[in-house]
Amino acid sequence: MDTVGERLRYARMMKTLTLRELREQSGVTLTTLSRLENNLIDSPRMGTVRKLADALDVDAGWLLTGAMVDLPKALAA
Repeated sequence: MDTVGERLRYARMMKTLTLRELREQSGVTLTTLSRLENNLIDSPRMGTVRKLADALDVDAGWLLTGAMVDLPKALAA
């Protein structure tokens, strides 16, 4: 997974959430979520990344960069 969008979609699917459910849990707008998943936003705001990481129970650094320093929480189980 090379992009934030790919990692975001993967984490969302692993939690079996729709975009609307993720919006409700994260507070991030549907437009932003869609644009992120479709790689139309190159550099998301750190606050947005943190909200999404918390809602998806993954590491914000992984979501942003793909670095596997710490395995994403949702994948460690």
